[in-house]
Amino acid sequence: MRFFVFALSLALTSPLLAAETKTSAPAPERIVEQKIPPLTPPDQEMDLLFAQLKKERNPQAARLIADRIVGGLAYSGSATVDLLMENARKANEEKRFGAALDFLDQVTLLAPDYAGGWNARATLHYQMGNFPKAMADTAHVLTLEPRHLGALSGLAAILAQSGRDQQALEALQAYLDRYPADRDAQKRAIELMIKIDGQRT
Repeated sequence: MRFFVFALSLALTSPLLAAETKTSAPAPERIVEQKIPPLTPPDQEMDLLFAQLKKERNPQAARLIADRIVGGLAYSGSATVDLLMENARKANEEKRFGAALDFLDQVTLLAPDYAGGWNARATLHYQMGNFPKAMADTAHVLTLEPRHLGALSGLAAILAQSGRDQQALEALQAYLDRYPADRDAQKRAIELMIKIDGQRT
């Protein structure tokens, strides 16, 4: 999983002082403002990226678009959340799953509307073999962002692992509807269709 780290800027004030003269009053303080970036990526930009991804048939070109989407969906807008996500990533790499889970629990409490935190925790639950909790977190991600590529792909994996092949295929089809050039997902969908057809005969 990739995590998109973005530090939140703060508005700055800088008073400018002017010397007082006999013929003029003191110059008033001026505030130098710096715009704070939006807390979420612009919806129009994300809509455009998803539209491009749906039309792109070249796997390499589509991958570049998908990477931009993944980065946008992982955007938190909070330095604290970014730090917790990074700590969780490091703990996961070191196989300290309990610590990683603690960090991600804090993320979901601090930023309940941040889909990236729920998706990271769903992935961790899946790695730990806790499929019901992985499913619950994934469902929450898709409530916040129905187009979330990682959540759709993860949902298909959880369902397939749980033996729910038809539902897994439906999740993959929803994923491929948004990312049709993903060859790996195409292959998984075909394998599931063959398996389901075999079960019916």
